[in-house]
Amino acid sequence: MKALTFKRYGKSPEIGFVDVPRPTLKADELLVQVHAAGLNPIDNMIPTGMFKPVLQFQLPATLGSDLAGVVTEVGSNVTRFKPGDAVFASIFDLGTGSIAEFAVVPEHAAALKPVNLDFVQAASIPMVGLTSWQALKERANLQAGQKVFIPAGAGGIGTFAIQLAKHLGAKVGTTTSTGNVELVCGLGADEVVDYKKQEFENVLRGYDAVLGTVRGDAIEKSISILKQGSKIVSLIGPLDAAFAHAKRLNFFLTFVFGLMSRKIMRLAKKRNVTYSFLFMHPDGAQLTEIGKLLEAQRIKPVIDKVFPFEEAKGALEYLAQGRSKGKVVVKM
Repeated sequence: MKALTFKRYGKSPEIGFVDVPRPTLKADELLVQVHAAGLNPIDNMIPTGMFKPVLQFQLPATLGSDLAGVVTEVGSNVTRFKPGDAVFASIFDLGTGSIAEFAVVPEHAAALKPVNLDFVQAASIPMVGLTSWQALKERANLQAGQKVFIPAGAGGIGTFAIQLAKHLGAKVGTTTSTGNVELVCGLGADEVVDYKKQEFENVLRGYDAVLGTVRGDAIEKSISILKQGSKIVSLIGPLDAAFAHAKRLNFFLTFVFGLMSRKIMRLAKKRNVTYSFLFMHPDGAQLTEIGKLLEAQRIKPVIDKVFPFEEAKGALEYLAQGRSKGKVVVKM
């Protein structure tokens, strides 16, 4: 089968299509013919080696984490799915990839595709959906009436997280450029800061949670908009010691991550704010719940651009420009 792979870490990862053996199944796995693969910023970060200490890949490795497709084969212990089922899933951090003609998906990571979504729409959801769910519902414990700041509201994670936060009854603040103000307002954002005209920390006040989605000093600046006792859940770092413990990393990496997060921890403590780094984990049960919201049209996919399979490398390059409104998807 054809797959988009990278051969090494670093500045010249040699990303390209190669012929690889079709995967063989373990007892608890599904073989899925991929109809579409959703792209995420981390797909571009992995080949750089940025996450090499915490993500295990056997090189050459297939790129991509999100997929939607049809089950063609099931392992002997699989009970929830059968050949012919249309499914969607994230296989992030499972040592394999989704930008390929076929992909292996553990049963625990898969969910039935929402009936009202096509494969492209479904493939756009898993990572942003699960990340938003785990960050807002689990880590931040966001409640109705609270206020959450979700910067970069027009991006892949922002367009989903705003909608989920509104479904949970929260008020949402976000940042975006002038041309995307209408988009994020349409998704439900209550306070919108045009970052080309204003600094969000000079405008927003009284927030209960921040979802860290923007690199640079935005997380440090966001501390000033939070109430005492609030929470910052960061998706972009710095990594912290608690994450190292959860991943069962060695003492050295735990120490390093502790050093990396020392400044933000100190600033947060002064304000009586809790900081944590979140790495999304695949979860088919949560994805099933997200699927129900999509079927009920409480949340709608936002897709910027669809690329054909043979242009998957170009799709990653387009995503890396950071200008997409919503998700970028590869269609097989």
